[in-house]
Amino acid sequence: MNHGTLERNSILLLVCILVVVSIGGMVQIAPLYWVDSTIEKVKGMRPYTPLEQAGRDIYVREGCYNCHSQMVRTLRDEVERYGHYSLAAESMYDHPFQWGSKRTGPDLARVGGKYSDQWHAEHMINPRSLVPESIMPGYPWLAKTKLETGDMVARLSTLKTVGVPYTDDMMKNVATDLKAQIDPDSRAARDLVKRYPKARVGKFDGKPGTDPTELDAVIAYLQILGQMVDFTTFDAAGPNLR
Repeated sequence: MNHGTLERNSILLLVCILVVVSIGGMVQIAPLYWVDSTIEKVKGMRPYTPLEQAGRDIYVREGCYNCHSQMVRTLRDEVERYGHYSLAAESMYDHPFQWGSKRTGPDLARVGGKYSDQWHAEHMINPRSLVPESIMPGYPWLAKTKLETGDMVARLSTLKTVGVPYTDDMMKNVATDLKAQIDPDSRAARDLVKRYPKARVGKFDGKPGTDPTELDAVIAYLQILGQMVDFTTFDAAGPNLR
């Protein structure tokens, strides 16, 4: 067709644009209906423990995402500062994900294991006691607030409904696992680690007691970030797929 005809007839030009865009859209979108997932599953990824998930909910509740992203880009300066770039699979069970781009504070995608539980506890209560130049507000009430666990089964059931692969065994032991993660010498803690590999067990807030506090939950969540995937094998052999 002579392009001059299209240029002089706006209606015909619009129709042709819609046809081209429709064909392109179908080519891009239709294949997605025939694949199980657009995210490659990476070995090591698992659902959060009940305590980690509770901590994540508090993290979102307190608006921590307004100052901290959880997505290391592939840029050299980011990888050198924070560690291995983020994989899509690392956020596949996050609802909502915490990628973001606001970095008033550092990215937290690789913060797990970087500091001790005691460091996190002191930092959450009074950030300037450890980082004098910090502008982060303190969260001392988290250490004094008993974690609300009555609706934890319902929360995990909701996540299971939207695709997080909690097993029947995990769901049956929610109440036990919440307490077991802060009781490192118990048999229940050993069973927890079998259900949730690499789960960190300990008295996160440093205080005695058999019931977790909100601070226990937040630190448990922070300490698992970036810890599920073994990036040494990932780098050596490429994506470590299941």
